[in-house]
Amino acid sequence: MSTTSAKDFTETELIVCAAAKMLARSRTVFAGVGLPTLAVDLAHRTVNPSIQLIYESGVAGAHPESMAEGIADSVVVSGAEAVVSMHALFGYVLQGGNVDVGFLGAAQVDRFGSLNTTVIGDWESPRVRLPGSGGAADIMANAGEVFVVLRRHDPAAFPAELDFVTSASPVRAAEQPDFIQPRGFGVSTVITPLGILRRRERLGELELSEVHPGVTVEQVQEATGWDLAVAEDVTQTQAPTAEEVRLLRDEIDTVRLYLR
Repeated sequence: MSTTSAKDFTETELIVCAAAKMLARSRTVFAGVGLPTLAVDLAHRTVNPSIQLIYESGVAGAHPESMAEGIADSVVVSGAEAVVSMHALFGYVLQGGNVDVGFLGAAQVDRFGSLNTTVIGDWESPRVRLPGSGGAADIMANAGEVFVVLRRHDPAAFPAELDFVTSASPVRAAEQPDFIQPRGFGVSTVITPLGILRRRERLGELELSEVHPGVTVEQVQEATGWDLAVAEDVTQTQAPTAEEVRLLRDEIDTVRLYLR
């Protein structure tokens, strides 16, 4: 594949391309629709032809014939290698330790990788009521590692304290004497419009490892609600290639369902 950098790309395309490159060595990915699905599809066409996509609705080895609009969209079944009940998918595939990467979205992420997808504001009278966990809590606990993608990076999305803990990181579990430590590593990578954060140790915190083109370390720190740690070897995110952008626009999301 050509490695010539694209002359023009959007913020969303940069995020998706960065995520796809990280999936180069992953075998099974439990992903929701939206940007995670775009990243898996792009990885399959570029760096990892054997990657297996799993949907929460019970579809394993998915090969959608077109862009899915939800986990219950009929296109996710077309060409799939297996369709099982949700009980079987969560009980045997996910909880059985057969998922390498869980790919999630979130409204808020804290410094240790816990996620909030439940409410913004006070529980009794929230400013925003969100969809809730879905399968995210199980994915957090059982996937080998978790990638998170956010379309915004500001102190509201990265607060010092979450408004609600929907999916707890291993760090939070370790703080509770009656909690069982989950099988999975938890959030290892967070991809945002400003850069990439990574958590290198199971009980460690997120640190800035990459900044996107045109973004400074200081800008990322100012946009984070805690004193964000910075890796010693911060690098710049590789810009999307012209071929990656073409695939996203002309073959993967032709109706611009998720690309913006």
